Amino acid sequence: MSIHPTLRYDDPRAAIAFLTTALGFREVAVHTGDDGGVAHAELAWDDGADTGVVLIGPRRAGGDRFDTGRTVVYLTCDDPDAVHARAAAAAAEITMAPVDQDYGSRECAVADPEGNTWSVGTYRPSAGRP
Repeated sequence: MSIHPTLRYDDPRAAIAFLTTALGFREVAVHTGDDGGVAHAELAWDDGADTGVVLIGPRRAGGDRFDTGRTVVYLTCDDPDAVHARAAAAAAEITMAPVDQDYGSRECAVADPEGNTWSVGTYRPSAGRP
């Protein structure tokens, strides 16, 4: 089983541009609707041998049971300082400069243009697999 966070944006194209430029995501697929707007997108976060995929879609007028509002997404990597430097160079809003946590992780965080927090760190949660 895999987990794939899904985020809704007022401007999915701007979100994709931010995530690929500021954080280093890779576009896997971008599907457009009849109006030319982004209907669904898949972006990959490469972490060594592991790759995670986040799904991006538009907010819909009149409410959407799948639009949960703002969120926090945690990304794992070996070098959060490099991700921080990339985000800062892209003029991203830094919400937490790189810091060593007391539980052994090195982490930083940025906010995307629509207020979601992207936390990046060396801590790798485990589901108890050997």
